[in-house]
Amino acid sequence: MAFKIESSLLDACALAILQRGDTYGYEITQEMKKAIVVSESTLYPVLRRLQKEELCRTYDQPYQGRNRRYYSITPKGEEQLKEYRKQWDNYRNAIQKLLYGKDDSERGAGNE
Repeated sequence: MAFKIESSLLDACALAILQRGDTYGYEITQEMKKAIVVSESTLYPVLRRLQKEELCRTYDQPYQGRNRRYYSITPKGEEQLKEYRKQWDNYRNAIQKLLYGKDDSERGAGNE
């Protein structure tokens, strides 16, 4: 992809995945890779930052003889995700207007 992914967008994507249910780092990376280019080495600092900001929490569970670290969204993380979604809608609409000359809501099917 030709577009640089900023840290706040990575945060928003990680929180959106966690909102669907508790999961572990590798699984979060795989979900993100469906939409953006991201590696585990990029994701883990994001998850640590989210944890430090109390937007997610961790817990360990045994898996095949070792512990696996799971991440879950906190109520504060839920609120931040709502804010990220509002900001994303505004950003997307502004870019859409620049690229296509009209708002996303004005675009009809087949006008892409």
